[in-house]
Amino acid sequence: MTHRLPIELTLNGRPQRVDVEVHHTLLEVLRDQLGLTGSKECCLVGECGACTVIVDGRSVNSCLMLAVEADGHEVRTVESLARAGDLNELQRAFLDKGATQCGFCIPGQLMSAEALLEHNPDPTVEEIHEALAGNLCRCAGYEQITEAVLAAAEALRR
Repeated sequence: MTHRLPIELTLNGRPQRVDVEVHHTLLEVLRDQLGLTGSKECCLVGECGACTVIVDGRSVNSCLMLAVEADGHEVRTVESLARAGDLNELQRAFLDKGATQCGFCIPGQLMSAEALLEHNPDPTVEEIHEALAGNLCRCAGYEQITEAVLAAAEALRR
């Protein structure tokens, strides 16, 4: 027998009400129930960061958070970054600096970088490395990713 609970959250700026299985993760609900497939399912143990979303301003591995824990909170996924079909500065910088490569880790990288830039608009290379330490890139694009975050930070400060 399954047990469902209703939760209410603000998802990508919009109020959302959804009934969730109590044992489902936020990642499962985002992808399977809400159709937001930008957050990637990979390790499912919080090691890779491909599922990173922003919850109340903090980057979170959505594979480790139960959906019921999101009740009453603000959740932002990678789908929130582009506005009216236009890429934001961070997404544009990832493309311009060649940081996208295979693209699998990029949604999580973008969300971790977005959370960093919201709290620190002028990060150092070390601060970028620390903020993105939980996001693995199997294509070894770390240098391009760091360059993209620095470029986005500079563009946003202008």
